[in-house]
Amino acid sequence: MKKHKICAVLDDSIAYELGIEPGDFLLNINGQPIVDVFDYRFLIAAEYLDITVQSSDGSIFVLEIEKDEDEDLGLIFSSDLMDKVKSCQNKCLFCFIDQLPPNMRSTVYFKDDDWRLSYLYGNYITLTNMTDSDYLRLAQHKLSPINVSVHATDPQVRKQILNHKNAHLILEHIQKILDLGIQINAQIVLCPGINDGQILDQTIRDLSRFIPNILSLSVVPVGISKFRDGLPNLDSFDQSSAQAVIETIHKWQKFYQLKMDTRFVFAADEFYVLAKLPLPDYLDYEDFPVIDNGVGMLAKFRHELISCLNNLDGNPSHSDKVKYICPVGVIAYNFMLENVNLIKDKFPNIEIEVCSITNNYFGDRVTVTGLLTAQDIEAELKSKDLTDVIILIADNMLKMDEDIFLDNITVDELENNLDAKIQIMPHNDGAMWLNLLSL
Repeated sequence: MKKHKICAVLDDSIAYELGIEPGDFLLNINGQPIVDVFDYRFLIAAEYLDITVQSSDGSIFVLEIEKDEDEDLGLIFSSDLMDKVKSCQNKCLFCFIDQLPPNMRSTVYFKDDDWRLSYLYGNYITLTNMTDSDYLRLAQHKLSPINVSVHATDPQVRKQILNHKNAHLILEHIQKILDLGIQINAQIVLCPGINDGQILDQTIRDLSRFIPNILSLSVVPVGISKFRDGLPNLDSFDQSSAQAVIETIHKWQKFYQLKMDTRFVFAADEFYVLAKLPLPDYLDYEDFPVIDNGVGMLAKFRHELISCLNNLDGNPSHSDKVKYICPVGVIAYNFMLENVNLIKDKFPNIEIEVCSITNNYFGDRVTVTGLLTAQDIEAELKSKDLTDVIILIADNMLKMDEDIFLDNITVDELENNLDAKIQIMPHNDGAMWLNLLSL
């Protein structure tokens, strides 16, 4: 029998009032075993419950509960999933985890490929390790949508990319999921010379057959660090090759917009910056289905920032000259500089220096802000006069639930090293970003 260790009990909750304590184990609910958090959520939604608990001394007791429908019990478990995470069985050509240096946060080295994390956190999965039991549970809990890494629909190319015996069955796997009533957001990690060009056209065309049950298809550039010893050689995108990708995607967007009333396929913001092309309009991203995949994030941020600025009168709330430094990845420098100039035009009392940080930790081919580390920021800023300066750190540089950078340095440690105050800023909300400034 699977046991779920209770790590904490919320004060004044049902579990607290019943005397359940941290260290006890939840065994079952209404006689039903609990595989993971989805079983738990489903079972506790009922008004009448019999929960079987094993105390820390080994004794087992059953508690009868009458509660409001959907009222929580107040139990906290050791993991959000309440189960072992399914690991990745692929050996992808471009896997970024294979390109990581040592001494990072331990959690970043684990390769997950779990459909449940796709639903919970938006992780992308490949479907190569799905079992009949997984499909059954997916259908049972109706967890939709999930995010799927396709990369290519050509069987041999996908097999080459993923290095897995089941990789070529992607279209069959997608059909099986859609037949369950589950929708999908699909992704292509694009590698020059491997799955671009005609292969990209084929992948877009093949996946478009499943519109509207495939909600969107995002195309993101491969990420390449300096730690690729012993790994296959991969090229990065340059301005010319990025322009070719944008041209392909715009061609298909126009086609599907006319035929299906959706653009369907979207390029990551990084492609537009690399190609030195203007970002699409805010409305071109429709309802921003995959913004967390770096698709439309810049357009949304700019739109929100300008809308918020237009609603402000431009009169400073104080006379002090406020100084900020905003460290960003190389690829985001011009975009953020334009945003800052918009702010300074309306609020001349504010001084914001945008600082482009070269990523020496991963290598200079990694240019996004979210992969900057504390040590690279410190190396760039330590020679500056930081007296009365506030350093603006984007929240996507940090662990989701903890103020720690990828190199295991905390925000407090960086503050102490630089002898300067740090303010955490939202990376994907222009209005909130503006409102956190002292204007």
